[in-house]
Amino acid sequence: MFSAFRSALATPDLRRKILFTLGIIVVYRIGALLPSPGVSYPNVQKCLDLVDSGGIYGLLNLFSGGALLQLSVFALGIMPYITASIIIQLLTVVIPRFEQLKKEGQAGQGKLTQYTRYLTIALAVLQATGIVAMADRKQLFANCPDDIIPNSNVFTLSVVVITMTAGTALIMWFGELITERGIGNGMSLLMFVNIAARIPSEGMNILNQNGGLVFAIVCVFGLLIIASVVFVEQGQRRIPVQYAKRMIGRRMYGGTSTYLPLKVNQAGVIPVIFASSLLYLPDLISRLVGQDSSGWQRFIADHIVKQSSWVHISVYFALIIFFTYFYITITFNVNERADEMKKFGGFIPGIRPGRPTSEYLSFVLSRITLPGSIYLGIIAVLPNFFLDVTGDGQNQNFPFGGTAVLIMVGVGLDTVKQIESQLMQRNYEGFLK
Repeated sequence: MFSAFRSALATPDLRRKILFTLGIIVVYRIGALLPSPGVSYPNVQKCLDLVDSGGIYGLLNLFSGGALLQLSVFALGIMPYITASIIIQLLTVVIPRFEQLKKEGQAGQGKLTQYTRYLTIALAVLQATGIVAMADRKQLFANCPDDIIPNSNVFTLSVVVITMTAGTALIMWFGELITERGIGNGMSLLMFVNIAARIPSEGMNILNQNGGLVFAIVCVFGLLIIASVVFVEQGQRRIPVQYAKRMIGRRMYGGTSTYLPLKVNQAGVIPVIFASSLLYLPDLISRLVGQDSSGWQRFIADHIVKQSSWVHISVYFALIIFFTYFYITITFNVNERADEMKKFGGFIPGIRPGRPTSEYLSFVLSRITLPGSIYLGIIAVLPNFFLDVTGDGQNQNFPFGGTAVLIMVGVGLDTVKQIESQLMQRNYEGFLK
């Protein structure tokens, strides 16, 4: 491991990429701690001490590295970009124009990226306006009497919204710079940094509230979760594919054997994000309507919002399974894969090309999606079982479970593999044995 690090830093080109990536991350974290103009930083800290970080903005606060509830320059984090990317990806199935651009290669992908940027800015404006409005009405922090924005005139509120939107655009640029000139996927690495930045504070809360024994148990259990997630994330079903020999001119092509990898967790963390967002809609509607101590709002507060409730856990688990099948069905088109294999002379041994191949791929994909969706659901709901152990309902962002571990493990493995490939090209021994 240490020899691989030494080899990576000894290579000038690779060292330059790593240092560039670290420099962007440092600048990004400074912006995440820098308060927006017009926001009272001392009052924000007082309100953070009075209330917990759960609720409707808990997931967004996780992805922003704690910057959201502090209303910093980078308060919105990369969630607008993630949401825009998911929307554009889903629209490629619905809108023929987008589907055509996807098939046009690099030029079409550039157009889709441009649409994603425009949609990111639009979503950032809407999200920043909603957060600033809730902060001005004292709904962002419940039971906090201090004014987050003391001078709440139209000009000051507009400046805060513009600052947050500009911060999102800057984050988007940072991510693209890392992807082009650094190591790994820029947006994924920034998300990784945000989640990692929350772990020390979450661990300190557990240590202060519950003592060293509970903290040690949580750490050991967290390591087991991370190891199991790494094991499952690496798991895949390899479908053998044989390419027939073809004569093109005077040369013979084909005749090779390869495989089509189908991961156990083919959908990644997207179903968890979908389920979390949909599950928080009732809480959002309840807040917008107003506080009420009876009726449906009490049911939402006691069973939907309360994360230790069995209703919340059951609905959350079911939504994750549903969105896993939904997302894989949309993003992995078995008919297109079968047509591509047939076009280039490929076939699965024992399966005829064309429709039988697509039916076989659909059968295998449906069987492998079931354990993958159950795995996602279990990892996502694990933090809910620790709410009573590690604090009274404040553990929305439990440091070793749910979305946090899924993203950190996925991004970490992808980044290590990229460094590994560059080391192997230079005849160095890499990280992975």
